Amino acid sequence: MTAPRRCRVSTAAAIVAAAFVLSLGSPAHAGGKEKAMDELRAGKNFIPTPVHTEEEDQQVLKLFAGLRVADVCDGMDKAGLQDLGLVAPDIRPLWRDTKEFKHRIAGIAVTARYVPTNKPPIGRLEAEAFDRAAGAWYGQLSPEPFVPLLRKGSVLVIEGTEGAEAGTIGSNNILGWVAKGCVGVVTNATARDTDEIAAQGVPLYFRHPGRGIRPGRNEIESVNRPVVIGGVTVIPGDVVVADGDGVIIVPRRAAEEVALYARKVLEGDKAGRRRLYERLGLPPDESVK
Repeated sequence: MTAPRRCRVSTAAAIVAAAFVLSLGSPAHAGGKEKAMDELRAGKNFIPTPVHTEEEDQQVLKLFAGLRVADVCDGMDKAGLQDLGLVAPDIRPLWRDTKEFKHRIAGIAVTARYVPTNKPPIGRLEAEAFDRAAGAWYGQLSPEPFVPLLRKGSVLVIEGTEGAEAGTIGSNNILGWVAKGCVGVVTNATARDTDEIAAQGVPLYFRHPGRGIRPGRNEIESVNRPVVIGGVTVIPGDVVVADGDGVIIVPRRAAEEVALYARKVLEGDKAGRRRLYERLGLPPDESVK
């Protein structure tokens, strides 16, 4: 009695399969396939950008207040993320403050990506014509559309043009970003006006100076999409922590678990070093308070 039943099921399955195969050639399916192909040809992002409120960001940042890269690295180990999020060590702070540690960063990633241009340079022009051409390049090809996204606690993470003399970050625009609430900038590439940026006290983590202007060198490719900095993928909304040890990126999904363990590590370290300070007669500093 079971054999005929299996046969009926198999027959039904065959009918369904045949109908599916036939549908592949149907006008409706062909139209859907063409639409999908058109979308791919027009460019398609496959990693979604999560959206968080400013209040949610601030709640996460409270967990990371005062934490060091070393503490966070331990927290990543505890969360099963060993060696993930550690940005290449040649991305370093432009300046360091070893008294109040004002060079340290803990913030929420806003991302931008600049790519090398494939357009010819502006070329030799009279001063006014050159200024007009450079201004048009800034306005049309290499603007800063990420600025409206910056808010209290943001860290601007720029995937830049490695190896190019493109000073996308300078002393003027970095102050404008700070005015919007940005607490620091991290890039895999370059910056210019580095003396002034250091004097202004804006935390900047980068590879090396890039002295040229953007026109003729790069173009904006995307804003608030995943970027790669020092071998690490940064998703908008991830937590960025940086200090003299370098930069670490904490995936937003693991932020609370990482921060809670990192806090335990930090407090234990401070307690132990306070005892050693007392034994050695060292005056307490900000690192043990």
